[in-house]
Formats: sequence, C-alpha cells, structure tokens
Amino acid sequence: MAASVPPLHRSGPLSGVRVLDLSAYIAGPYGCALLADQGADVVKVEPPGGDNLRNYPSTLQAESRAFIGVNRSKRGLVLDLKQPADLAKLLRLVRDSDVLVHNFRPGVPRRLGIAHEQLELLNPRLIYCAVTGYGDSGPMKDKAGYDQVLQTLTGMCALQGKRGGPPEILYGSVVDYYAAALVASGVAAALYERERSGLGQTVGVSLLRSALTMQSARLIWAGGEPLDIGRDMRSGGVTGIHPAREGHLYLSANTPRFWAALCRLTDLTDLAADPRYDSVKKRAEHAAEVVPRLHAALATRTALEWEALFGDEVPCAAARKVEDMFDHPQVLAEDIVGNFDHAVIGPYRGVRQSIVFGRTPGPEAFAAPALGQHDSELVEPADD
Repeated sequence: MAASVPPLHRSGPLSGVRVLDLSAYIAGPYGCALLADQGADVVKVEPPGGDNLRNYPSTLQAESRAFIGVNRSKRGLVLDLKQPADLAKLLRLVRDSDVLVHNFRPGVPRRLGIAHEQLELLNPRLIYCAVTGYGDSGPMKDKAGYDQVLQTLTGMCALQGKRGGPPEILYGSVVDYYAAALVASGVAAALYERERSGLGQTVGVSLLRSALTMQSARLIWAGGEPLDIGRDMRSGGVTGIHPAREGHLYLSANTPRFWAALCRLTDLTDLAADPRYDSVKKRAEHAAEVVPRLHAALATRTALEWEALFGDEVPCAAARKVEDMFDHPQVLAEDIVGNFDHAVIGPYRGVRQSIVFGRTPGPEAFAAPALGQHDSELVEPADD
C-alpha cells in the first residue's frame, strides 16, 4: 500500500479535517464549500465527465459560473469508481479521511462499493453524509430530486404565486442552499460527537426534509382546526415591494416605531394617527386605502433617494441587481467578496467566506478546481 497523502494544512476551526466530496450540483458541493470555509481540506472527486453542473448553461465561455461559485477552496480529483483501480485509489483516501459526502440515490453506493457499511470497515471514524432527494426510505426514495421539483411538491411554489394565480418558482436554488447549510452543520455536529465517542456515523440530509424545514412556521396543524386554512406569512399591505419615481423599494414597517417613522418621512402623519391602521393586521385589511396613498408619496422620489432618506428609521432596500453587490459599501466593509485566480478563466471575484470566526479565523479561500486539476498530488500509486 502506498503512503497516504497528507491533508492540506489550512487554518480555521476545522483545520486538519479531510472531506471527500463525491457530490454533484449544489446542495452537497456547497455544503462542502462551507466546511472548506472553516478550514477543512476538501477534495472534490468527480467522474471523468465531471460534475454535471460544469455542463450547465453559462455566460462564461470556458467554465460554468455555477460550478465555480459552489466549489471554492477545494482540490480536484478525477476517479471512475466503476474501474477497480480508481475505486482502490478512493478507498486509500477513505482510510485517512474524516468525512465523505455524496448525493447518489439509495442503492447506488452499495453497487459502487462505497456504502457506509462497506467504508466503516476501513475507517470506523468516518462521518458519512448522504444527500438525497427524498430520504432513504418510502415510496419515493429512488426518485431523482432537484431543487425546483421539491419546491413544487412541498407547496413553496403555490405560496409564492399571487393569490388566485398559478404557482411560481423561487429562483436561486433556495432548497439546495438550505440543504447545503444542513450538510455543513450536520457534519460539524457529527465531528464534535466523534471527539467523545471516537466513532463515525451517518448524516442524512434530503431536499424533501430541507424544503419542509424551511416552512416550519407554515407547517403547523393544530388539533381541531381545519386543514385547508391560510398559512401564508406575508403580512400584506405596506410590507412589500413598491414602485418609486424610479426603481422599486422594499418596505417593512410592522412595528409601531417603524410605522410612525414611515408616515412621518412620507408626510402621511394622518395615517399614523388613525386607529384604523394602528396594527399590521389592520393595515393589511385596509390595504386598498393605505397603499394608494403610500404609492403617491413614494412617486416623488427615486427608490435610492427614499433608501437614503429612511436611513435607520425604516427598514427598507432599493431593488438592485446582484452584480451591484460586488462594490456595495457594506459588502466591501464586511470583506465578503474576494479575488481569485482560476486555472481556466483566470482572475475573478466571488464570495470568499460565509462565516466569521473571531479566535480561529478561516483560511484564505481559493478558486474552484479545474477538472482533475490536482490528480497528481492527491493520489499516490499503489505499491507493486
């Protein structure tokens, strides 16, 4: 057996932890990127054709913007696990790794020879995280699960649509990104428990469970109440996006303090003094009276001007494009976006770190790997 390849030394609270990321698309990969943010040495293991996210449409010519965005701070390794020699290479890495993450459908890992019960014989301390669409049991366990499929199944799209209108997708892969956070937190918790027991365990994250967990405030059915009731949390009326003279502005004025400030700054002080509008519920009920007057007031300035005028007194935001965030003063002050150098596309800017640690700051982020970029440094040939 060849000597093991040592983990990449990085600073941060998870320094010294090696993660094998066999997952594809967003949920598993970004969960592993969050672990990398915290100092873990993450090895992205891809099949010869690469993570399918590399092939998604992208305005970048040489690479997928989505792949680069969710795979920062990883080293890249290509292995065909259907080939015995490549499977043997992975198993050598498993012996000296702390975590393995995949998003194969149930049944596939055993056929490949990488099911938990197979790998724990090699490494009983291994944390084994499986990301699935629907979980490991039940009638849908073998179905392919994707973000927008689960959004539609679990009622998110129905609630996103306008009342009486068709369901609408929430763009931005919200279920995937929430599942990624559950991957990172679940793995970290299992690593913490391993410090006491000395043993690894499985960590299960499904898109179904993630989509329903996101709706915990809606998914309440009290005894005795009808099932088909309103569960929408939107307060309506004043709270929401409104047109200004130029652009649009989101307003949240749910507390008495913020409602009073909004009325004062828009010269609608008579509304603040009217008991018909002195609660969020009442303002929603009387939206047909309140909102037209608010719109007339907002039409006197641009959204950016209102944002500046409201300042800290009224929670609000002028609607911007995501590209405006690259040089937003608050983003710059928080050092959220950093500079990277990618092997294929060259220099770029992107999110550099998602969590801030005081005593054990995470390592400097680096670019997502090109396909097989680190093959030679990650896999030592077996001894003859």
